[in-house]
Amino acid sequence: MENAEPRVLAKKPMGLVLLGSTGSIGKSTLDVVRSLGPETVRVTGLAAGTKWEILAEQARAHRPSRVSIADGEPYVRLREALRDLPRIEILKGEEGQRQMVAAPDCDAVLAAVTGAAGLPAVVEAARCGKRLCLSNKESLVVAGPIVWKLARENGSELLPVDSEHSAIFQCLRSGSPSRGLGFPREDLKRIILTASGGPFRQWPNERMERASVEDALAHPTWKMGPNITIDSATLMNKALEVIEAHWLFSAPPERIDVICHPQSIVHSMVEFVDGSVVAQLGVPDMRVPIQYALTFPERRDLEVAPFDLAKIGSLTFEAVDRERFPAIDLAYTVLARGGAGGAVLNAANEVARAAFLERAIGFREITRTNARVLSRYYDGRGPRISERPTLDEVLEADRWAREEARSCSKQPS
Repeated sequence: MENAEPRVLAKKPMGLVLLGSTGSIGKSTLDVVRSLGPETVRVTGLAAGTKWEILAEQARAHRPSRVSIADGEPYVRLREALRDLPRIEILKGEEGQRQMVAAPDCDAVLAAVTGAAGLPAVVEAARCGKRLCLSNKESLVVAGPIVWKLARENGSELLPVDSEHSAIFQCLRSGSPSRGLGFPREDLKRIILTASGGPFRQWPNERMERASVEDALAHPTWKMGPNITIDSATLMNKALEVIEAHWLFSAPPERIDVICHPQSIVHSMVEFVDGSVVAQLGVPDMRVPIQYALTFPERRDLEVAPFDLAKIGSLTFEAVDRERFPAIDLAYTVLARGGAGGAVLNAANEVARAAFLERAIGFREITRTNARVLSRYYDGRGPRISERPTLDEVLEADRWAREEARSCSKQPS
């Protein structure tokens, strides 16, 4: 991670654009904003997909300069709901998000939009040199080199909000802060991502074949939205996090490991060449990494549940069963073979996950579909594989993979 030293921000409220404000991360972010107070953070923009009722309530509470929502009925309904607040500019779609991000009163962008839909606004934030707080891991999975190039050229800070990557970020700063935040670093041996294991950690293959949507949504540790919860059940979230860690910290794939830690107390670890391991621990609460990204390099008070190791009792770790959870291997395939493989994997997963939530395919078919589509891409049955794909090529691969996944998910195993 090359932008190791924080930019000194002016002593005025940070203007924040929140992309994905109606989701679980978005709501937690607004809790943090309220806790920090208007003298620290001012919400200048809120964006959502289709949930206009929630967005209208948030707009009334935070009075941003702009809001953006999907075109069509959500846009019409939002305009009607906020007709008595003419000072709030109501925008729509991707173009609306880009306008909010590029506005002069925006200092920072917290990207909490699920999936590849958040990519255009993330690219715009990097192009405009904004502080970019990334909960949307898909942006780096899909277009890591492109986002990083723009960030370096324009002085945009990339700060992770995912609990695992925030943990790595904090471990690297505390372990040897003067040496930068990523590879190559002569004192750094490997990054260790922790995974809760999801609801099926101890389920045999046969039972997982029959897993219902309700089973998959019953996460044992975190309370999250349905998309990330299903990704946690397949461990596809961890596959995407491996790719994200590669781009965030310039980490070679062979220096990134994943271990199962069902208590979700150790959020991730970093091992140094002398055998020292630095870990970041805490009760599972997404407000912690959110606030750290917003206030970095400072830490502020935050009311969270007490951290009581005696009450927690024990912390356990186990290897991930790659036979039952083959999704993680797909990440290493992408990193080994390159091209727009990240875009292909993410797009296929979005389609297959949606099909499962709609009860059109079984649980295990999610990862099988992802593997089929990725294999076809690398076998040359998809778009041309470029060593350094452009944004247009990434978007083309995304479109192809979605169509291919729709076809694959209808085929028998």
